[in-house]
Amino acid sequence: MTNHAEMEKHTISVLVANKFGVLARVAGLFSGRGYNISSLTVHETDDPAYSKMTIVTAGDAAILEQIDKQLRKLIEVIKVDDLTGSGFIEREMALLKLRTSSHEQQSQIIQLVEVFDGTIVSVSKNELAVEIAGRSDRLDDFIELVRDYGIVEMARSGRVAISRCKKA
Repeated sequence: MTNHAEMEKHTISVLVANKFGVLARVAGLFSGRGYNISSLTVHETDDPAYSKMTIVTAGDAAILEQIDKQLRKLIEVIKVDDLTGSGFIEREMALLKLRTSSHEQQSQIIQLVEVFDGTIVSVSKNELAVEIAGRSDRLDDFIELVRDYGIVEMARSGRVAISRCKKA
């Protein structure tokens, strides 16, 4: 079997009925078959009768075909789109509380936050809290750059995604 870490990540958009238990059934579908969800976001659409799930998972073509088939079998699922490879638009947000032991470290972190178009959301003598939003890989890059300062706490929203606009 292929190593899970080597498999391509896929971003799947799922439109579902906004009903009690739908999230549990979708998550159960993945866990029951041994598939991992690396990111999951759910939100109500402009029509409160529906919710949109953005699921990031990894797998080869056979696994993704199986996930697609199983999702479509759920009665509450209206539409399934694997956005991977379509040049989709995706964003994620992260909040990080970083340790700072000197004014110099605070200045260095503030410069990095500016480069990544982030926002300083809280400051104390020994910590900075920052907000970074953008593509998931850009957040990964920022986190890697600030890791040595000391990450006190971190929260990530998970990926949200939509397909690109159709060309006229």
